[in-house]
Amino acid sequence: MKNLRRDFLKKSVLAAGSLLTIPTIIPGSALGKNGFVAPSDRINLGFIGAGNQAGNDVKDFLADKRVQVTAVCDVNKKSSGYWNGKVAGRDYIMQVVDEHYSEKNKSSYQSAIGYTDFRELLENKDIDAVEVVTPDHWHSIPVMMAAAAGKHIYCQKPLSLTVEEGRAMSDAVKKYGVTFQTGSQQRSSYHFRRVCELARNGKLGDLHTVTCGLPGGTPDFGRTGHLTETIPVPKDFDYDMWLGPAPEAPFSPCRTHVNFRWNLDYSGGNVTDWGGHHPDIAQWGMGTELTGPVKIQNAQAVWSDHPVWNTATRFYFECIYENGLKLIIQSDKDMGVTFQGTEGSAWATRGDHKINPESLKDTVIGPDETQLYVSDNHFENFIDCIYSGEETVAPAEVGHRSITLAHLGNIAMMLEQDLLWDPKKEQFKDNFAANQLLMRKMREPWASIYRSLKV
Repeated sequence: MKNLRRDFLKKSVLAAGSLLTIPTIIPGSALGKNGFVAPSDRINLGFIGAGNQAGNDVKDFLADKRVQVTAVCDVNKKSSGYWNGKVAGRDYIMQVVDEHYSEKNKSSYQSAIGYTDFRELLENKDIDAVEVVTPDHWHSIPVMMAAAAGKHIYCQKPLSLTVEEGRAMSDAVKKYGVTFQTGSQQRSSYHFRRVCELARNGKLGDLHTVTCGLPGGTPDFGRTGHLTETIPVPKDFDYDMWLGPAPEAPFSPCRTHVNFRWNLDYSGGNVTDWGGHHPDIAQWGMGTELTGPVKIQNAQAVWSDHPVWNTATRFYFECIYENGLKLIIQSDKDMGVTFQGTEGSAWATRGDHKINPESLKDTVIGPDETQLYVSDNHFENFIDCIYSGEETVAPAEVGHRSITLAHLGNIAMMLEQDLLWDPKKEQFKDNFAANQLLMRKMREPWASIYRSLKV
């Protein structure tokens, strides 16, 4: 991709040789000198989604000199209702981008193109990569279309709304050979990597139980939880496009923006919101990141009684693997991941880890042992891999397998049944009702578009 762009620029200069006078002095920024990256070598990045997480992620990408943020797409122009009631939306993120480049260039600078329909953004051939940072129900179609368009993809977690969509996304990424990073950034943390290496290399003895403590409840992140009445759709907000493949529903402020995660039409509650984090680390440490359990058992849940929110507020379920290993995923437990073996245990959370007994603390992982992927910056790792062609620390298949655990748990809690799972076929055994919940019915025209994208 970049070589083609450089070749085009070289040919353009040669073709115009008799008409164009090359200046004697060329700015170092144009040549990639003095710490700059030449424009022809930068990754042109577009954002599909300009809400909560985009406000954080855009700053990480702007900090990378190899990246130029050139497009922002969102169905909401600008409004409050995001984290802690703050303002976000397409125009807000575009302003962040333009102010960054204006400061960098010491002059007024307009960089990003604004879009309402992500399909128009994907048609822009100058865009090399995208971040899909939409609500969960809007992950699969943009990802699959971006892959088909040859765009590299950073997709926020949780990867998918359903198991079936996660499989379709991973298959599309594989077919088109694009670089893909799941936004499960804990894989780019030393603390999680350290305990996973101890577990993977038998330093804790025979591993028998892993526990993931996730938050419960339905926190009112947008301060709109009480706004449940049906009201007119706000100006500059394309609500029908926001719903997209999800069922038709009346507009109320508590349904959209940051609080979408508490309705099963758009997300899976804290089971999936955090299920893309700690259970992902559990699979990494267990060495099961490309497979899954064979049974989901002892599922229990308390469901929200909110007029619009209907996800689990408290939950517990166990994932049993073929070798007998038990993974417990639950609320009402300290946050983090705990690996328990016959000779010790290791716990990690964001910014900290603990190992027991103390004698294991200084254990060295030898060169002939399992050395896990080292990444200390999730965003930089994505850009590194675009240039190198190597696999990221959190590729699509791994992201799919990890969030599948959360989907299986939600299904078991809904049906109040123990379920047998075939991780190769990705189907429940002898349970039609459970298998029906591996997918969802989409609205047209999105159902037809989704089917046409499946590979």
